[in-house]
Amino acid sequence: MTALRRRRVRGGVARLVAACLLATGLVSTGTAAVGSPAVAETGGATVVPVQTTGPADRRFNLVVMGDGYTAAEMPAFRADLERHLSMLWSIEPFASYRSSINVWAVEVPSRESGVDCDPGLGAPARDTALDMGFWGGCNPGSVQRLLTVDGAKAAGYADLVPGTSRANRQIVALAHSSTYGGAGGSYATASGGNALSALITPHEIGHSLGGLQDEYDYYGRGVPGGTYGDDTEPSSVHHTLLTERQMREQRAKWWRWLGEESESGGVIGRYEGGLYSTKGVWRPSRHSMMKTLGYAFDQVEREVMVQAIAAKVDLVQDHTADAAPIGADRTVWVDTLHPLGGELAVEWRLDGRPLRTGGARTVDLRGLGLAPGRTYALTATVTDPTPFVRDPAVRASSALTRTVRWTVDPALRTPDEAVPPAFTGHTATTAPVGAWSVVHADTTHPVRRAPGVRWTLDGRTVPNPGNDRDLDLSALRLAPGTHSLTARIPGTRQELRWTVDALAATVSYELSPPLRTVHRAGRPVEYVYDGEFTMRLEARDDRQGAVVSQFRVDGDGWYTYYGWPTDAAAPFRFSPSGTVIDDLVYGKLGRSRVVPWDDATPDYGTHTVEYRSVDAAGNVGPANRFLVTLVRKGAAPSVTS
Repeated sequence: MTALRRRRVRGGVARLVAACLLATGLVSTGTAAVGSPAVAETGGATVVPVQTTGPADRRFNLVVMGDGYTAAEMPAFRADLERHLSMLWSIEPFASYRSSINVWAVEVPSRESGVDCDPGLGAPARDTALDMGFWGGCNPGSVQRLLTVDGAKAAGYADLVPGTSRANRQIVALAHSSTYGGAGGSYATASGGNALSALITPHEIGHSLGGLQDEYDYYGRGVPGGTYGDDTEPSSVHHTLLTERQMREQRAKWWRWLGEESESGGVIGRYEGGLYSTKGVWRPSRHSMMKTLGYAFDQVEREVMVQAIAAKVDLVQDHTADAAPIGADRTVWVDTLHPLGGELAVEWRLDGRPLRTGGARTVDLRGLGLAPGRTYALTATVTDPTPFVRDPAVRASSALTRTVRWTVDPALRTPDEAVPPAFTGHTATTAPVGAWSVVHADTTHPVRRAPGVRWTLDGRTVPNPGNDRDLDLSALRLAPGTHSLTARIPGTRQELRWTVDALAATVSYELSPPLRTVHRAGRPVEYVYDGEFTMRLEARDDRQGAVVSQFRVDGDGWYTYYGWPTDAAAPFRFSPSGTVIDDLVYGKLGRSRVVPWDDATPDYGTHTVEYRSVDAAGNVGPANRFLVTLVRKGAAPSVTS
């Protein structure tokens, strides 16, 4: 993968930008230099800031709590939380918008370990803080994987986090269990310790935050869902009864994305099955986050999630007061958010005419030659230009576009204020930043002259005209290795320093012994098997922090390596027909890594397996590959070793 910028939309699962949670499991790893509140204890619950990117009332707050973890097992909750967050930050759009999200842990010790009805309805009830339970809260008419939580108790504990409310937060409850399960709704739930559990969390947040629907073509595992029973168009944005032609003609549903290479493999089109029905309803991708854990959100789902996250925060964090007319003898400013994946655009207009500011966050009115005797209308429009959004209505919504208006009266005089130039907020300097990301440094706002920010990389000045508060490192095409980045306010001692990690982690593979290993000039190494084989991926980095490994087969979507569904420590198992686990087929070599129960046709022949890593700074490693040839038992492979 050559493009590491959000503007150059990247395929597959995106960047991991989670810094390591250190010895205690919970540290502040925010992208803004703001004061993190101290650990707070209330009624046996401990509130711990995990990631602080800004004041809680100006951020989207992810509040994570555990159930069924006793006081002695709280380190296990912290370890589970670290894994879940590491995975979340590796998935778009969470990777690009991580800098808009605060993360809080509410540590609530339970009297007993585990949760209700785990793994079966006959399991004893546990005395826990949140009353979580499988089988939809121990309902015989439900399904095992439906993991519920007492909503009132969860909300009560979330209310302990200062500055958060139902309007600006998302609750995630992790159950102390290795059983597969989760749920989405008002709150998202997931089991904490299952091999797939860290992938359950973003799927359930897709439900809870984005209102996305399941793309499964079953409800009960092993029971085909039948034909969709409604002839009206589904309200779900990623399900339809329309043909591709009808979508284009009516400009409906995902027509803007049709034919695009899917972020989760294949192309965006029309694939039958979804909303728990096998036939009669269609979805955009053959597999995606809402159908198959391990893949990315496809473009249709990702666009919904961008709007959902952006709607929880304000693009304009602060600005020159606009309640009354202002004078023309001053500077006017806006402070914006700073997405990691790309700069926001700011356009200034005076009486409707655009000003040439290059996207600067500050305008000096004194240079505009405004004549007294009349007033002027000044506007600053902040827009998120992310290519993750194509719908003009979404782009124009308050989530992605915000305008601030002032009336300028040259007859007014602005009093001087003693505001020394200083940095007020910036990308965290405590952990390395990735070579793909946007680094920011905000300053104070003296009324007469805005402080400039000068950037240097490895001791050399980096040109950054226009908006000097953001520096897009991906545009610099940094050489692999470690670099030193500095931001200074000229004429002061104000200085910030970052370490830039421009070296991706490495990942290696280990396969079970093949029948034969083949080496041909100009081709990847080839391994021949006549049955199942296993693959273990192991990533290494020279820095602290979680590393995600990914693989794909025959150019399909990048799939997160998590071990094996029943054992995270076991290698992934491939075979011609796959392995059935809970009525899903895993490891079918070929078209998909996870397929429905009725698609187990053996897939022989030669396949290309690619693998790569995503490190804690978000650097995506180069894709390496090898070949696997599957032959029938007893067949002599026609290859030469």
